Amino acid sequence: MSMDAGALFLRLAVEYFSATRDAGGPVSTALDAATIAQRFDEPLPRDGRPLQEIAARVARDIVPDANRLYHPMYLGHQVSAPLPAAVWMESLTAALNQSLAVWEMSPTATMVERQLIRWMGDLAGLGPASGGTLTSGGTEATFTALLAARAALYPDAWEQGYGGRHPVILCGEHAHYAVTRAAGELGIGTRHALAIASRDHRMDPTDLAARLGALRAGNEPVLAVVATAGSTATGSFDDLDAIADLCDAHGVWLHVDGAHGASALLSPAHSAKVRGIGRARSIAWDPHKMMLLPLSAGMLLVRDSAELARAFAQRAPYLFREGVPDLGMSSFQCSRRADALKFWVTLQRYGSAGIAALYEHLCDVTRGLYELLRERRDFQTVHAPESNILCFRFIGAAHHDDALLDALNRELRERYNRSGEGWITSTVLGGRRVLRVTVMNPRTTAAHARRLVDGLAVHGRSLEGIGA
Repeated sequence: MSMDAGALFLRLAVEYFSATRDAGGPVSTALDAATIAQRFDEPLPRDGRPLQEIAARVARDIVPDANRLYHPMYLGHQVSAPLPAAVWMESLTAALNQSLAVWEMSPTATMVERQLIRWMGDLAGLGPASGGTLTSGGTEATFTALLAARAALYPDAWEQGYGGRHPVILCGEHAHYAVTRAAGELGIGTRHALAIASRDHRMDPTDLAARLGALRAGNEPVLAVVATAGSTATGSFDDLDAIADLCDAHGVWLHVDGAHGASALLSPAHSAKVRGIGRARSIAWDPHKMMLLPLSAGMLLVRDSAELARAFAQRAPYLFREGVPDLGMSSFQCSRRADALKFWVTLQRYGSAGIAALYEHLCDVTRGLYELLRERRDFQTVHAPESNILCFRFIGAAHHDDALLDALNRELRERYNRSGEGWITSTVLGGRRVLRVTVMNPRTTAAHARRLVDGLAVHGRSLEGIGA
């Protein structure tokens, strides 16, 4: 019976994977949230139902209107079309149900995670004392890193709080919201997360130097500088060596948010973009982004594992024992799923070289899209891509002012996505609304990039004609 039950859901996954070979059909649903909500607006089930009925309802009510991340025209958020081997490991991980807080609750998965952290720490050049933990994603990784920075700057903060003036955190103006969120969660206050000016969408080391100098002159404590490797808005990489030089000179903790871009370490063609990352004291890295693992699979690496352990100065003798490799003493979470297993299976199946080739393909498609847009008069490129993220504007054939172009591009994104032809996002850069593409599916090719541009142009011209 259990094999039959498992086969019901395995069949749904297999059929879904099989359907992804078809590049046709809509990328996302045309339904609004209220319409979808009506499907599930029902009383709490009192009695159970046969699994066959439930599987049929999943196939009818959930799968068809989910975003099709494997569709080659899905070019939206930084969520991957995950590699199949990792997906197949997910059900076994759930069946094993190992908790990664305590070694005796997860004897093999614990050691798998420790080996993964060792591999990735070595790849980043962090040295033999390095360590880390898997996390739910980059937001938790950055928060945990800043906890470690707090323990280094305020060793008594765990028990006594800060006292006196709160420290500041310095980050680029395009830093992920995880930084200001962490400032709020740590009790520092979001107003104490100070933005450093950008130059070409990267943190400006000159402005950082001036700000660090002014803070030192005013005897203002600095908890950390957060640099970005692969920003969310444009995929840009800060100059990590220049920032590390300043942090070393001022004795300040350097954290690198490499949630998106640290995977460049795997690629000989792109690793120079993260030169200097091994000089950081902590690194956030999301394998569920550019290593194409299914959600969730985040990671925090630290140069000195002891600094991470000091971030959680806590005793729990009912769980943790001296001399045992319990991971809970270096992790924000206690009960934690064994996501290390799908990470390990992925590396075993594809190898670091295979994942690097996928990374390079995604970046190459994005570069091709950029070159295509540069050839057209009805689009305006905003930046050259450094990874797989690109922002641009539809400017049309007429001479529109910026306010009208903002409205035009906002509506163009909505209309294009509703059409089902593709799916993209948008953002604001320099005060202007832009279209934003993230190539996260290895099945997306140069032909799909051309289809995107042609489709956007058709919808854009239509909107121009009605004065949108």
